[in-house]
Amino acid sequence: MKLSMPRFDQAPVLVVGDVMLDRYWHGGTSRISPEAPVPVVKVEQIEDRPGGAANVALNIAALGAPASLVGVTGDDEAADSLANSLRGAGVRALFQRIAHQPTIVKLRVMSRHQQLLRIDFEEPFATDALALSAQVDELLEGIKVLVLSDYGKGALKNHQALIQAAKARNIPVLADPKGKDFSIYRGASLITPNLSEFEAIVGGCADELELVTKGAALMADLDLGALLVTRGEHGMTLLRPGYPAMHLPARAREVFDVTGAGDTVISTLAASIAAGEELPHAVALANLAAGIVVGKLGTAAISAPELRRAIQRSEGSERGVLTIEQLLLAIDDARAHKESIVFTNGCFDILHAGHVTYLEQARAQGDRLIVAVNDDASVSRLKGPGRPINSVDRRMAVLAGLGAVDWVISFPEATPENLLALVKPDVLVKGGDYSVDQVVGADIVTAYGGKVKVLGLVENSSTTAIVEKIRNNE
Repeated sequence: MKLSMPRFDQAPVLVVGDVMLDRYWHGGTSRISPEAPVPVVKVEQIEDRPGGAANVALNIAALGAPASLVGVTGDDEAADSLANSLRGAGVRALFQRIAHQPTIVKLRVMSRHQQLLRIDFEEPFATDALALSAQVDELLEGIKVLVLSDYGKGALKNHQALIQAAKARNIPVLADPKGKDFSIYRGASLITPNLSEFEAIVGGCADELELVTKGAALMADLDLGALLVTRGEHGMTLLRPGYPAMHLPARAREVFDVTGAGDTVISTLAASIAAGEELPHAVALANLAAGIVVGKLGTAAISAPELRRAIQRSEGSERGVLTIEQLLLAIDDARAHKESIVFTNGCFDILHAGHVTYLEQARAQGDRLIVAVNDDASVSRLKGPGRPINSVDRRMAVLAGLGAVDWVISFPEATPENLLALVKPDVLVKGGDYSVDQVVGADIVTAYGGKVKVLGLVENSSTTAIVEKIRNNE
């Protein structure tokens, strides 16, 4: 399955559910309390992060999708902190504030990246379900996906009213379920229980076949469009009526903290579906995102550049020989990470020491080096009969193996001007005895503010001379 980065900016998502504040107290520990056998933490930093449904909305916004959030809070400092954090991230947050009840706060005491203690401040909310449903109904206009982020804290009282309101507008409904009664999610487009939540409903699953069989029965019973079971280190399983099960392996390189992984999954799914991705592709993207977030501490949002780079790794386009589509995606990612792009071009028919030195010097002009290579027909036109000695595929493969080279691409024209207009490198580099204004494409690069640099060549290193020497010795 080939993955690409969706256009999230035209993918509005509405999240409804249980919002909470994840608060972290960070500090060092160097002694044991004289009052009890517990470590003493000297608090040096206090950090607030949106949690629960608020974290889902935050993740959606971090991907670049318009995100709105409806939830229930107290009328207190914690609610203000949540509102400010979400507003700063671009989330439209609409809270039903209930006086004399605390906003749900989960306080974690941290030392040296380890959680020592968690303290929860929460009471079940007396939510005005009718008012919340009416508010959601008004907000559905123009929304592409509705997410029900259910933590069982009381914000969601009438699931069916919300599901039916969205279905009446042909809006997909994604639900992250909680509890032991999944009938409240009847008719949802997709639910995303983890394995423990799933088995609490259907019973234990000895193997994948039993999981698939019980999942199919659950979908039929609840009229679900699809079911995604997240299985920790075993990855994910997507079930759809009438389709074979789709099992995806876990993508995490190192698991540091699983907090918020479920939020990341459903937020990436929602944004991807809203952007027009088919469900299998959306699930594959969510699986990549989950692999990123479990390598972070605490609840954390996955940014669009992080997901884009994960896609590149998955597609093998982080380095090496690329198509133009892959190259433009790689460039977007590099620029999102504040990396500068260097471009050079040539035939590179027989790679020699002069080429290697030149490419190392070119790479030193920025963070990423693109080498554009004339294809076989254009080399023949430029160099004459018998050239190239090596086909373009072989020439690109050798260049891609050099440590100085990030990306290699071929072009059919005599000059790379069309490619330069698409790539828009920060620096155009050419080797030889030229003035800057003699470099092909210099006018294109300087027109948008790029730089052009001419580097010297290593003496006594010439492909033509090597070819002549070989021919003379035949």
